[in-house]
Amino acid sequence: MASSALTGKLETDVEIKASPEQFHDMFTNKPHHVHHACNDEIQGYGKPKTVKDEIEAVDPDKNLITFRVLEGDILEEYKSFAVTIQASPKSGGTGSVVHWTLEYEKLHDGVDHPEDLLEFVKEVSNAIDAHVTKPN
Repeated sequence: MASSALTGKLETDVEIKASPEQFHDMFTNKPHHVHHACNDEIQGYGKPKTVKDEIEAVDPDKNLITFRVLEGDILEEYKSFAVTIQASPKSGGTGSVVHWTLEYEKLHDGVDHPEDLLEFVKEVSNAIDAHVTKPN
């Protein structure tokens, strides 16, 4: 059984202008648009990495989607890696709060927790928000 020091969970919230449905729709129905909406963020994020993932769960009623990494550079440091994204209505106003959860198991103690990815997912959230709320 893995040591608890090797497993981890990081979470962050990002406030956006888009509705929960608009944000969720990008990942569930227009995943090819995610790359285009976030190209600058993806290209500007450190050394290029590849990732092959699968959608593990989708709950349209909760605007929730979970991806599990199957292959790629990230698995050189992590035994497992999953990302859950849930968009909820912002209380007391328009827009949404996007809650990101990163769950992972490091291969060994020498691997850092992926705190740098929290800033990346914030940038991705803002880029998608700008994409889906831009005037036509």
